[in-house]
Amino acid sequence: MTKDEAHIQVSAEELAHTFDESEHAPVDLSQYAFEDWLALALFWIMALAVFLQFFTRYVLNDSFAWTEEIATNLNVALVFIGSAMCVRMSRHIHVDFLYRYLPSRAARVLSTAVDLTRVAFFGYGSILIWRFMSIVDDEQMTTIALPKNLTYAFVFLGFILMFFRSLQVAAANWRRGYSVLERPEEFDAPLVAET
Repeated sequence: MTKDEAHIQVSAEELAHTFDESEHAPVDLSQYAFEDWLALALFWIMALAVFLQFFTRYVLNDSFAWTEEIATNLNVALVFIGSAMCVRMSRHIHVDFLYRYLPSRAARVLSTAVDLTRVAFFGYGSILIWRFMSIVDDEQMTTIALPKNLTYAFVFLGFILMFFRSLQVAAANWRRGYSVLERPEEFDAPLVAET
């Protein structure tokens, strides 16, 4: 337990009154972007498909075969759209151990190289997915009459969003003068001390 943490025993009555007395802060939705809302919609559609699959299989004992394929394709779409969220917030897995021991100038050069490599990777990935979509242009899904390119369109959109978000992150890192690799503590959420 750190010095900022304080665990005070409170009764259930006191806890209930804290909800009555506290002022409710206004909800701030400005931190969410397009990919956040799209990922939320995809998640709930996928959850509905999985529930429908469970219900028809175990309750009705007559499962809809198409629900599994739809849920799988929605999961793929969700992963790539969600990856754009991670790029925007610099939350993908990265190793910052080396940066602790490098001189600040060398760390800055290496961090900029990482930013440029990330932009190039997502740009090239977008091109590859676009080419792949043209190859499987006329293929249909197995259990439902929908084009396979519907799933790959979400993968393509995810790569395009990751490309543009990585450009934004690289520009922000350049303006700021450091990235999450160089100063990870600057990107952590602040601890809120209770009074």
